[in-house]
Amino acid sequence: MQKVFMISDMHFGDENIIKYENRPFENAKEMDDRIIENWNNTVSNNDKVFVLGDVSFYNKEKTTEIIKRLNGYKFLVIGNHDEGNTVSWWKEIGFDEVSRYPIIYNKFYILSHEPLYLNENMPYANIHGRIHKLKYDSKQFFNVSVECINYTPIDFENIKLLIV
Repeated sequence: MQKVFMISDMHFGDENIIKYENRPFENAKEMDDRIIENWNNTVSNNDKVFVLGDVSFYNKEKTTEIIKRLNGYKFLVIGNHDEGNTVSWWKEIGFDEVSRYPIIYNKFYILSHEPLYLNENMPYANIHGRIHKLKYDSKQFFNVSVECINYTPIDFENIKLLIV
């Protein structure tokens, strides 16, 4: 049975993010290796992963190498640090599907890089990244930035239990 996972803000190769977000790594290589290991220990090749932006700070060749190592069918919602590259560029490096814009998943969950405006009268929940450690008090939002999910893709079924 296929499982669905979510993750955001891996920032592969970004030495600065370790300092800015107090990530528990000595350097980008250690960070990259841990995220890749956690991903592949969690996700099978039959599973689907929604990556909600900010993938890599490496060049095309190194980013391709990393993405090809990651298990599963990979769907990217482009983040603010990914925008310099085209949809076709992201597909060439190994993503199976790519969207420049937020998507609605299962008719209820809005998957986006940045959190979107919602209020309690709106019939949606927003699964997002971008803000790294911040979590909203509202159960309509769930942050899948790696810092919030132990640097490991999180099962969509677990997210559903925690929101709305």
